[in-house]
Amino acid sequence: MFNYNLISMHKYKFLFGILFSATFCFFSCKSKNKNASGTADSTKDSSTAVKEVKPGSAITLSPNKKYIFITWDDDPQPPGTSNCIRVFKEQGIKATFFSVGMNAYDPLRKRIIDTLRNSYPQLLLANHSWSHARNRYRDFYAHPDSALQDFLKMQTTYNVPVKIVRLPGMNSWVLNKEISGQKTPYEVCKRLDSLGYSVIGWDTEWMENKTSPKQSADEMIATVRQKLNDGTTKAQNAIVILSHDRLFSKAQYVDSLTKFISALKQDTSYVFETIDHYPLVQNQ
Repeated sequence: MFNYNLISMHKYKFLFGILFSATFCFFSCKSKNKNASGTADSTKDSSTAVKEVKPGSAITLSPNKKYIFITWDDDPQPPGTSNCIRVFKEQGIKATFFSVGMNAYDPLRKRIIDTLRNSYPQLLLANHSWSHARNRYRDFYAHPDSALQDFLKMQTTYNVPVKIVRLPGMNSWVLNKEISGQKTPYEVCKRLDSLGYSVIGWDTEWMENKTSPKQSADEMIATVRQKLNDGTTKAQNAIVILSHDRLFSKAQYVDSLTKFISALKQDTSYVFETIDHYPLVQNQ
């Protein structure tokens, strides 16, 4: 005779096992989905929380700091440009490169332009014209409309991210609608100003002696400190330094650049910045 109670017990145990497995699977899968969703949402929140810093974005300048704006003209000019980029990245400082369109005449030089454009906020690409006036400055500035087109060609061809210009061969400034410097490029300055461009000159220059820097690193360090201490710069607590990266093609001059930066970094009141954060540019 069959034991119906035993059969029923096994039957319920079997059904209970199926129900328990299904319930466990349901909650386990739901938990995994929730965690996966949570991770995705967390990643999304994290990425959207980081605000992209764009060239030209204003920053707060401290009245207790002195700002150093290292600016390099005529690049790309390898290997000097590449050497300077490497030093700035190794030293962790910011700098500005005023580039010339005609100098990017091969794939290597075009890649350098791309590197500069893509290295913000540490490095800033700015406009030093398309042709550098072909070094015939008086003729270039005597034709202000064509000179303006020369700058605009550089701006659009290489997608220069800021409307900041340095004039070839001229230490001129256009800031807050005020034009200062040499008279020769005055009409060009007026046209650039009407289009919302800032024109940046310089306070001191690391000059060239043919193919090498004229001053030693120690001489340049002393000049920067003196000018900042004396207040003999265009903007208070800020100094714009001009040089040319081609001067730093050889290892011995790269060492001079490294020494120059390292010595100034020891003074914690000094801050290296890109030229879009120059006080008179930000205040426009």
